[in-house]
Amino acid sequence: MDKNKVLILDKEQIDSKLQRMAYEIWEHNSNETAVTLIGVETTGMTVAQSLANRIRKISPLQVDVLSVKMNKRNPLADNITIEADLTNKSVVLVDDVSNSGKTLLYALRPVLDYNTSKILVAVLVERKHKAYPLSPDIVGHTVSTTLQEHIEVEATDGEITGAYLS
Repeated sequence: MDKNKVLILDKEQIDSKLQRMAYEIWEHNSNETAVTLIGVETTGMTVAQSLANRIRKISPLQVDVLSVKMNKRNPLADNITIEADLTNKSVVLVDDVSNSGKTLLYALRPVLDYNTSKILVAVLVERKHKAYPLSPDIVGHTVSTTLQEHIEVEATDGEITGAYLS
């Protein structure tokens, strides 16, 4: 491990956070029959898949998982699309880390092309330095950092293994 990286969440802590987040998604959707999780590629999709598996175990909800691909550094470089009809669906946009809020706002753009019944935002780790007006509804862990610090969530073989501050 890079000595400039500080572990903020280990695998066991992440599992606990994801389980709590799954219960929160179930609570927010207890009046629904289905929920659609949309993971922001790549690690956000891993978080979404993990949440979906957990929600299926604790609730009767039908859980669909979609992905949204985008250039996080330059979101306007490519057309951001979602390959499904989200009309009247309860949607949860999922990412690994909420830094400035920019990625999540741009990922929401194609969702807004549909008349959804509900939209929630879920992140495993939230930083408290927002440059864009977006606050996640469901947060696994909140970290106050300096503007120079970076948070990285690592995944191996489809499983979240750690979150680091550098």
